[in-house]
Amino acid sequence: MKLTLDAYSKKFKMSKEMINSKLRSKKLNYMVEDNIMYIILPDNNGDTPVQQPQQNKVPTKPKTTVAMVLSLYQKENLQLKAKIVQLEEKIDKLIDDKEQMLRDEMSKIEKVYSTKDEQLKQVLELLNTKLLSQSVDAVHDVEPMPQVQKAIDVEDENKIVELKEYLKTLDLESYQRKIIKKRFLAVYDSDVRVIKQNGKLYLDFDKYDYSDLLEY
Repeated sequence: MKLTLDAYSKKFKMSKEMINSKLRSKKLNYMVEDNIMYIILPDNNGDTPVQQPQQNKVPTKPKTTVAMVLSLYQKENLQLKAKIVQLEEKIDKLIDDKEQMLRDEMSKIEKVYSTKDEQLKQVLELLNTKLLSQSVDAVHDVEPMPQVQKAIDVEDENKIVELKEYLKTLDLESYQRKIIKKRFLAVYDSDVRVIKQNGKLYLDFDKYDYSDLLEY
């Protein structure tokens, strides 16, 4: 005996959803004729007609089981763990890069301060040398002279004379005298041979030789 879906539903007072569920779980046999599905009922003697070939059956979706859900969750869990590991590796790399950048910056700063310290040391040494030179100059400064000889003989070099007046006695051009004067001004702070008094430079031929400064 065979019944359509509607006839089976009315006969057994069963919803179509329940019938479809039984069909999917293969608890009911069915056959398809002329694109119409019939549910096959057992005969009175208990025999069940042979079911139609498999290609005539309505395709059914596989039933979702707890095992399938657990397998899916496990797969997603493994993927999440792999992503977490990748993120941790990236974070570690970023931290290492940041620490390396900080070390490089510290090295640059230390190098700059080291250079500045060296420069400061040189400046202090230069200032110290200048102060010592000024102290030596103060020792060699002479007492104010009541009168300085304005004209001096070229051959008379055994006296303290003013540089400007002495240069006038030499057979020099004006620009040559300026060059020599600038040379004395450049070294008077560090050369004890040059004596400064009241803003003027004096030479002591009795004690020192000035031939290197008087060259032209």
